[in-house]
Amino acid sequence: MILGVFSANAQQSKEELSKAAANPLADLMSFPFQNNLNMNYGPHNRNVNILNIQPVIPLFGGKFITRTVMPIVSIPDFSQESGMESSGLADIVFSGFYVPESKGLMWGFGPVVELPTGGSIRGSQKWSAGPSLVLMAQPGDWTFGALINNAWSFACNSDRDDVNHMLVNIFIVRQLGKGWYVNSAPIITADWTADSENRWIVPLGAGGGKLVMLGGKLPLNLQTQLYYNVVRPDFGPEWQWRVQAQILLPTSIFKGKK
Repeated sequence: MILGVFSANAQQSKEELSKAAANPLADLMSFPFQNNLNMNYGPHNRNVNILNIQPVIPLFGGKFITRTVMPIVSIPDFSQESGMESSGLADIVFSGFYVPESKGLMWGFGPVVELPTGGSIRGSQKWSAGPSLVLMAQPGDWTFGALINNAWSFACNSDRDDVNHMLVNIFIVRQLGKGWYVNSAPIITADWTADSENRWIVPLGAGGGKLVMLGGKLPLNLQTQLYYNVVRPDFGPEWQWRVQAQILLPTSIFKGKK
């Protein structure tokens, strides 16, 4: 595992933390606040905003990684040029990954569970679950990887449509030194219950970021990217602008390292 050394004075620490922040399987607690502005829905080009609060907690010495996504969404009235339909918590998504010992290619696998916390407008009103897999390699200053899951509904409101969807989050990061990096992390989705013309969302884009030390001590990873959906449903967003602030807590903090 990659473990940053919590030291405000060592430049190598910042570089290690920046590389660890790009590794979803690192033995590193992190608290990302990721805002996704999905733009140009419908005839009035309305926008849907999703703030994902997604803490990542390693357990058992980094052998099991938990990731919980709590989306706060703002949904407009698509039939009008202004006005809101609903705002609040959508369905929570929990993933857990067992991470075996490995060299070179790192990987983790486990379940993904979707909780029906979004109600009738912001959620599916279904319990859903399925497998989840992470693959990752970090040769030199590069990080390559993907997170893949598929969830099927199995319980709750029988009057609502069944859930069967896939998510593929590809991530590529190039470290530039002194905490700076460029990256691309498109989230490809497929709704297997939709017809073939309206099944996929495939973004293309990139961005970058920098790891900084707040007060010289607290690691904060800041990044932004812009994506264009080269494949999208008839009623789907054209663009996505992502901004993320990620607080990092290396496990060395709690082991008394300095």
